[in-house]
Amino acid sequence: MHLYNIYCDESCHLPNDKSDVMVLGAISCPEEKKKKIYQDIRNIKLKHGIHSKVEIKWTKVSMSKIEMYKDFIDYFFKNDDLCYRALIAKNKGQLNHEKYNDNDYDLWYYKMYYLLLDKFCYPYNKYRIFIDIKDTRGGPRIEKLHEVLCNNKYDFKRDIILSIEQINSERADLLQLTDLIIGALSFYHRGLYYDPNKSMAKKQIVEKIKEYIGQAIDNGTSVFEKKFNIFVWSPKGGVINEA
Repeated sequence: MHLYNIYCDESCHLPNDKSDVMVLGAISCPEEKKKKIYQDIRNIKLKHGIHSKVEIKWTKVSMSKIEMYKDFIDYFFKNDDLCYRALIAKNKGQLNHEKYNDNDYDLWYYKMYYLLLDKFCYPYNKYRIFIDIKDTRGGPRIEKLHEVLCNNKYDFKRDIILSIEQINSERADLLQLTDLIIGALSFYHRGLYYDPNKSMAKKQIVEKIKEYIGQAIDNGTSVFEKKFNIFVWSPKGGVINEA
């Protein structure tokens, strides 16, 4: 069994953030390749005159560093050791938390994390999962998420999903890359890509991703797509696609 690390982040995940779309994303890499991948990411920063420890983020995308951010997108798609899965939850404002989530928004949030990760963890590998810190109350829910993911795979001894822990993105270059891709998907699905007043640099990053995945950015992908998997979820019909 090979050991993989999975790095997870989210966009527009708060209940009152005025967005009707939430995006969760996860990027995986083999543990033995992590050191080289981190160095590759840092070398891209250095190539563009950025200190290797400076954090890359979607919110920092601008025309002054557009070529660097395009290089990060190219690096992901050309590196066979990196895979990505995103869950795009639409119509967030229509959720009936009282009926389905014990009147608890956070319960729904972690249900979405389960849907993101369950199809991203295969029983013939081992995984360590790292989630960007949401708040100081996440510990018990993270433990419950770990329990449910393991139970669904009959992994009662936690031989497949070894651990789930919260980390700060400043410590993880791959978490920063996850943030960049999530930001682009969120920007697109919130309709900002079509707003003439929004950042041209961010639109170029969305276009760069579309060059690789085409119409999958709209409708999601097959469950069997491994490189860049998109699952589109909606409370109206449960799911829009079956990935």
